[in-house]
Amino acid sequence: MDYMTELPPQSSQLIAFLQHALEQHSSGVIYRDLALALRQAIAEDVLAVGDGLPGERDLAEAIHLSRTSVRKAIDALVGDGVLIRRHGARTAVAERLQKPLSTLTSFSEDMRSRGIEPGMIWISREIGPASPAEIMALHLSVGARVCRLKRLRTGDGLPMAIEHAVVPADVLDDPAVVTGSLYDVLAERNRRPVRALQRLRAAIASPEDGRLLHLVVGAPLLIAERRCFTDDGMPVEFTRTTYCGERYDFLVELRTQAEQ
Repeated sequence: MDYMTELPPQSSQLIAFLQHALEQHSSGVIYRDLALALRQAIAEDVLAVGDGLPGERDLAEAIHLSRTSVRKAIDALVGDGVLIRRHGARTAVAERLQKPLSTLTSFSEDMRSRGIEPGMIWISREIGPASPAEIMALHLSVGARVCRLKRLRTGDGLPMAIEHAVVPADVLDDPAVVTGSLYDVLAERNRRPVRALQRLRAAIASPEDGRLLHLVVGAPLLIAERRCFTDDGMPVEFTRTTYCGERYDFLVELRTQAEQ
């Protein structure tokens, strides 16, 4: 059977893309190469959110791989939240999280608003002297101390972002009290942020990023640096968050000057 002509046009386009990607890159581990090729297909809009994949047998025969390799590649992407299996339907591209940039919310609030259970895995937490960059960002005196919290943020157990938050030690002097949302802890101290300045930039995954976020090295990332202020105008948090680019869409509402 000629699968390039028998499959629907959309599937034929996907097969052609995967064949080309597999020819261009070979790590020696076939299922990982296929998983990378499928990620590239999603990143380049060959596969869109909600699009279904061909069945495992059809896909295996069309790209001349074993069904075992195809299944392992799909299982890996399902485990990373890139694909989703629906009962009685084909495996499909999972919906991306939409994060509005016009509202100041915590990671935990973002997740819960979407019906996703937030979680975290500690990478490091410490109290120490503020660096020059932290002194400038938080308007601190030389020699001031800060609380640094670095953690992997998860949603329903899947890695979503790497968050590195810095708070003045006179606001938070014990990192152990943060067991969930940092903003909940700051609210208890009447220091919850109400305003923020945020800068976004693109990046690619380093080996450490890839290990933590379950991504291949070089995968797209979005880094958000945010300075947060309390209602009296004092900076209370300086955070750098590394988001998994293939799981997030960032939304901004724009208005004309006449409407502002």
